[in-house]
Amino acid sequence: MATVPALGGPSTALLTDQYELTMIEAALADGSAHRRCSFEVFARRLPDGRRYGVVAGMGRIADALSRFHFGEAELSVVSHFLNDATVRWLRDFRFTGDIDGYREGDLYFPGSPILSVRGTFAECVLLETLVLSILNHDSAIASAAARMVSAGGGRRMIEMGSRRAHEESAVACARAAYLAGFDATSNLEAVRRHGVPGAGTSAHAFTLLHTKDGVPDEVAAFRSQVAALGVATTLLVDTYDITRGVENAVAAAGTDLGGVRIDSGDLGVLARQVREQLDGLGATGTRIVVSGDLDEYAIAALRAEPVDVYGVGTSLVTGSGAPTAGMVYKLVEVDGVPVEKRSSHKQSRGGTKRAVRLSRPSGTVVEEVLYRAGAPAPEMGELEARELLMPMVRGGDVADNLPTLADSRAFLARNLVSLPWEGLKLSHGDPAVPTRFVASAEPTTSGEGWPP
Repeated sequence: MATVPALGGPSTALLTDQYELTMIEAALADGSAHRRCSFEVFARRLPDGRRYGVVAGMGRIADALSRFHFGEAELSVVSHFLNDATVRWLRDFRFTGDIDGYREGDLYFPGSPILSVRGTFAECVLLETLVLSILNHDSAIASAAARMVSAGGGRRMIEMGSRRAHEESAVACARAAYLAGFDATSNLEAVRRHGVPGAGTSAHAFTLLHTKDGVPDEVAAFRSQVAALGVATTLLVDTYDITRGVENAVAAAGTDLGGVRIDSGDLGVLARQVREQLDGLGATGTRIVVSGDLDEYAIAALRAEPVDVYGVGTSLVTGSGAPTAGMVYKLVEVDGVPVEKRSSHKQSRGGTKRAVRLSRPSGTVVEEVLYRAGAPAPEMGELEARELLMPMVRGGDVADNLPTLADSRAFLARNLVSLPWEGLKLSHGDPAVPTRFVASAEPTTSGEGWPP
């Protein structure tokens, strides 16, 4: 039996829902567990106000799959509700199927089949919760981060949301934000695990620490930080009075001070005042860093202000700023025959699918076309077509040429440039690119839109 090469780390087998295993027990009992099936991951719609989504987490899926096995510790948990035959099956389980997926850093739209998982029913259904946990979380963060990067207009972006997220979620958030174009993170585990550049200097506590007989000594705090980190450091100037804080910062570091950070107040007004004050003191090269509940709308509103760096936390890593991607994992084919869910507002389109994205010669994307796997690709006319699904796993073995995080980051930047200009607007509207299903090898002018 082919196996996925282990990358080390704890088993991921219990990062799932109990009903995945009880379904397998029933399917093993009636013989249907071994029927050949195809599952697909897609989103029926984009979150309200979003014009595109960003595929993120594919690299983490490959790692999680390599560690998806049931050792004695995992079996001791599931043996309390599963029969002996199912426990024996799980003890020997290794995924042996095939997985194709959109590249990490690609864009997706309603109906985009961003992941295709094929194998036996039992081995495919077992991955549902793990796959959705990773893709829904990381894609939501990356989609929000990409909007913030676009709103920032090329200015430096630092992710600093760790204290507003679960400790493991914080690491994934930092990775997804970097994929989407953020420049650095405050999270050191993301630096170690994923190679994301780190950033950070000090918080208000360090300034408050420096008092003498109960009297604040902001200059002493700043001098201490500069002595340790050098004049290129960034000093937090709004612990007490911002105007006095800027004066003290330049007094402590000189006019070569790297930056000052403002974490509260009317950031636009304060940035203008601070810029004027810094220039008047001769610190014309000192950067202004702003943070404090920034989202893409606040960032966009600050584009005309003299802000050099944005620090973003809460609005990036929480549900309000990064609403769920709403992806689902659906059975679409059994023994080569399409099956589909017909529940109201929860329809799925049966059959394993392929997808191509069509662009004008200028590079602007026109539409995404879905068609049956195994059928010839539809005629594209003069439009340029790019296949969207790439092999990730074959016979249980992870492909050895999957893109790196750096590759995916650059790929996303190119994809965003290819969107129609209105697709990058923060206003409400239709998806930036329409998704069309073509039942056979017909011209792309014939077909149905999404949802079905």
